[in-house]
Amino acid sequence: MQLSESELASYIDHTLLKPTATADDIKVLCEEAVRHGFYGVCVNPVRLSLTSWMLKDAQPLSVVVVGFPLGASLSSCKAMETAMAVEQGAREIDMVMNIGALKDGDDSLVVKDIQAVVKAAENIPVKVILETAVLDAEEIVKACQMSVDSGAAFVKTSTGFGPGGATVEAVKLMRKTVGPDIGVKASGGISTRMDAINMIEAGASRIGASASVRIISEK
Repeated sequence: MQLSESELASYIDHTLLKPTATADDIKVLCEEAVRHGFYGVCVNPVRLSLTSWMLKDAQPLSVVVVGFPLGASLSSCKAMETAMAVEQGAREIDMVMNIGALKDGDDSLVVKDIQAVVKAAENIPVKVILETAVLDAEEIVKACQMSVDSGAAFVKTSTGFGPGGATVEAVKLMRKTVGPDIGVKASGGISTRMDAINMIEAGASRIGASASVRIISEK
């Protein structure tokens, strides 16, 4: 697959989720996103108001994580976090699913957790982070199906803080499961142009990366 720098940039959520990120770091992140034409800027909730302000007259979308990075918050907390993010200008929500409930086989709790965030997000797209490195193939399929049934617009591979990141195999399985009309975001460990291209060829419609500038600049 041949993609120009701008074409590849249009797939990427330029991401900074380290707890040590400063306000100046976020300003640089947003400036880079505008300059290079990245699709979105993905940040922690505490940095969302600054990000939304920086991007208010720009093309990149403000993207915020919810229940991050463990997914083990109460559903009511995730919903409140989402509602507050919407008020602060979030244009997309990346939530971590309740992984423990999935492992328990508590499908009802998994679904209610996602639905609570989707409802709180109103019409803003919700991506469900599965943390595929801790799931087997059957669990990935099940998680994807429940995410779609609960109203999610995307399924996403990883937080980037788990034991592993995106893999081509996981992305292919996710795309096969959700079909052509639901987004698949590959994130976690994507640090080169070839990494990103491989994920897109596998079926990813969005890439989450902190090495975004390097990725699009490589020849």
